[in-house]
Amino acid sequence: RRAPSTTRPPLRVRSRSYLPWAELQALPAPLPHAIFLNHLAISNCIKGCISLQLTGFLNWGKDGDANLTRTTTLTSVLAGAGLIALTLAFWGQPLICTCNTVKLWVPTVFAPDNSQHIADWYTLSHILHGMLVVLVARLVVPALPFAALFAIAMITGVAWEIIEHTEWVLGKFRATTINQGYHGDSVLNAVADYFWMLGGFFLARALPTLGIVAVIVAFELIAAFVARDSLALTTPMLIYPVEAVETWQQQINPL
Repeated sequence: RRAPSTTRPPLRVRSRSYLPWAELQALPAPLPHAIFLNHLAISNCIKGCISLQLTGFLNWGKDGDANLTRTTTLTSVLAGAGLIALTLAFWGQPLICTCNTVKLWVPTVFAPDNSQHIADWYTLSHILHGMLVVLVARLVVPALPFAALFAIAMITGVAWEIIEHTEWVLGKFRATTINQGYHGDSVLNAVADYFWMLGGFFLARALPTLGIVAVIVAFELIAAFVARDSLALTTPMLIYPVEAVETWQQQINPL
């Protein structure tokens, strides 16, 4: 009978020189201290955390739930953008501003080329749309799989850009003084709004719930007091225009 070996088996080291944070916390006190003194270990730990976040964005789902691959995700996003573009182009919306220029930012909602370029004050409302999807899900259905939540964001984003350009909704917009003469977005602006909404969705995913609320409140206050229009103002004004609010909005109209 062989005597038991007293030699310790060789230590197996990970091939990429970093340990996940949970494993570092479980180690005896001197060892994590030594690891954190190593610049390479710190660098690799940071890269590991970033890689984990990116993987979470590109590989939706938890514990084997519905999982979207990177290809499926990008295909779905581009399909949504394509559906918006094709529908609006078919309905006669211009591809870009009829001024034949493309701007990154339009500084006033009263400009004749508002809602025709890449971003304007209404961009904040679309960012908030994506953030609200995440906020409502966290409060109402916190266990909702990420894939389902992302699908809701895309579907509502595409649906709004199309419904917004129906004659009934355009008429509702034109019934408010601030939107008189509004004939819809350019295709460029509508597609950009869709991507801004998805940007808000991912921003909210990276924030705690109180952080989402803080950003929403800040965006609404800035848009309301600087541009005199915001998501909280536009929505009720479409349903029931209030003359006092319209008068207040027109006080900064330079036209």
